Amino acid sequence: MDAHGRVAGRPNKHHHRSSSSSAFFSKAAENLEAAVAGTMWRWWPVLRGCATTRRALLTVGVAAALLAAAVIVLNAGEGGPNGMPDSLFFPADAQGVEDIPPWNLTAAHLLDGLLTPEFSHRSCRSRYEFAHYYKKSPHKPSPYLIAKLRKQEALQRRCGPGTAAHEKALRRLESSGGDDDLDGNDGDDCRYLVYISYRGLSNRMLAIASAFLYAVLTDRVLLVDGGKDVADLFCEPFPGATWLLPPPSSAGGWWWSSWWSPSSSSSPLNRLQSFDQDSKESLGNMLQSGATVSDETGNVTWSSEEKNTPPAYVYLHLAGGYGYHDKLFFCGAHQRLLLRDVPWLLMRTDNYIVPGLFLIPTFRAELEAMFPDKDAVFYLLGRYLFHPSNAVWHAVTAYHRAHLAGAADRVVGVQIRVFHKKQPRQLVLDQALSCLRNEKLIIPAETETINIAGNATSSPSSSSKKKKNKVVVLVTSLSSWYSERMREELGSEVRQPSHEGRQRWRDAAHDRRALSEMLLLGTCDALVTSGFSTFGYVAQGLAGLRPWVMHRSPMWAHDWREDGLGPDEPPCRRVASVEPCFHSPSAYDCDAGRDVELDGAAPYVRRCVDVSWGIKLVNQSSSSSQ
Repeated sequence: MDAHGRVAGRPNKHHHRSSSSSAFFSKAAENLEAAVAGTMWRWWPVLRGCATTRRALLTVGVAAALLAAAVIVLNAGEGGPNGMPDSLFFPADAQGVEDIPPWNLTAAHLLDGLLTPEFSHRSCRSRYEFAHYYKKSPHKPSPYLIAKLRKQEALQRRCGPGTAAHEKALRRLESSGGDDDLDGNDGDDCRYLVYISYRGLSNRMLAIASAFLYAVLTDRVLLVDGGKDVADLFCEPFPGATWLLPPPSSAGGWWWSSWWSPSSSSSPLNRLQSFDQDSKESLGNMLQSGATVSDETGNVTWSSEEKNTPPAYVYLHLAGGYGYHDKLFFCGAHQRLLLRDVPWLLMRTDNYIVPGLFLIPTFRAELEAMFPDKDAVFYLLGRYLFHPSNAVWHAVTAYHRAHLAGAADRVVGVQIRVFHKKQPRQLVLDQALSCLRNEKLIIPAETETINIAGNATSSPSSSSKKKKNKVVVLVTSLSSWYSERMREELGSEVRQPSHEGRQRWRDAAHDRRALSEMLLLGTCDALVTSGFSTFGYVAQGLAGLRPWVMHRSPMWAHDWREDGLGPDEPPCRRVASVEPCFHSPSAYDCDAGRDVELDGAAPYVRRCVDVSWGIKLVNQSSSSSQ
């Protein structure tokens, strides 16, 4: 973390360069990055829309040519001509360059006010370069959302780790809120939401975005239990503050803390991974155990010795498969009367719960004011929160320059995820190819005949010519089999950055590649994704692209043909919005006291194309399928 409180990318401890080409590539890259760092914070490229995304961010003479050549040589020796070798993941840092915020940032760099200009460029290159590689979106942050973000940033600085308010809140938590010896009012109004790391990277990104929005709605400091690699994957999103929960040694003190203060050893922050649906501190179990009481009007309050005094913390179990009482989190009365004043909330979820937040009456007006375009929630939150670290961003931009920039007039991303090992690969391949062909995503489109004067004509002449657009397919999959077969079938250029073989949770190298591929998919002109896949949700959300989704049976189905694709069903369908699907919503209407149909429960809530029982946000004029 630098002097401004920002975390830059960290080097890969297991990084090896085993060939002379690797050494050459590394040295050329370091020289180039040093040259760029010395100039780029003073000069920024003009962002010019789609055409610009096909070009590199900077051209630095011979050094850039050497770097491109080195990338090609290195890729040929490690992972094939289209691969993403480990050597691409190293921090692009330069010494001797003043680390200050750029002085000439434009609205495009700041995403129309979504981002703050307080960060330096060198600490997190992706923050202000990101927009250059992505399509220009019509979605802009509302003034109200911008104001809420700036307010949240101030809250994170005032109450976050390293502040007196946070230290006081920790001591209160360790003493279960009963320490009357804490003097002063500092931190008395600081409340916290701790996200508990859970599942794979894309699930975590969707969950963190959800937790952040809930923190904004409830005026809480967001602290992320990031596991082993969040600091290596992402830059800090808040200026002058951290979103990372201090590790247990810091949260509970040093080794002597349990002797000096026995309560610190039992702090809930030291045992986050032990919480589950059976924990007595969960909202669902507290509602059943007598920790709450209802008055004659039906309002629920805490049944503590001191009337209506909330507990020091409450665990929110919102993971897939959660039960009826845990789902009462989505009741407005429970938000107002129970959870609002609890100092610490601990949340575990692997879901994108944002559509459920829109259905809570307590939050609806606030959310509608923040997001006039309901189909842009994750697009805006994701671009605000998830800035890849320098190491990851270097790999993304290097691969983009070497294999995608200028390689075609159109790049089509295909994300293939198979949840059942027994599902025949040929059927999955045929489905993907049929989708590409039926939707005319890979058929080179002939441009209009253009004469010398630049006017469109209906027939060629001696002074005119026809041009065919070149298409490149970017495949992301755990297996290389699909891209190899596609290359044979399509006769066109097919690229695949990596093929890991299987998903590995909490593996730093695996997560770096997964994040890089989600970002690369986002630079494409069109997307085809796999149903149920949160990997595809993140890619489409960050890109702001409505994908065509291929049907998949749920991962828990006993047979891959269960709930399979019918004979009359198309191989893929285009979704109504770029928003991710909330897989496990609550159908219980707390005010009505019964389950209701969620499709249309609000004008902007619809069922998902890929998960029939899930819901997602759409613009009010959108239909559930297109």
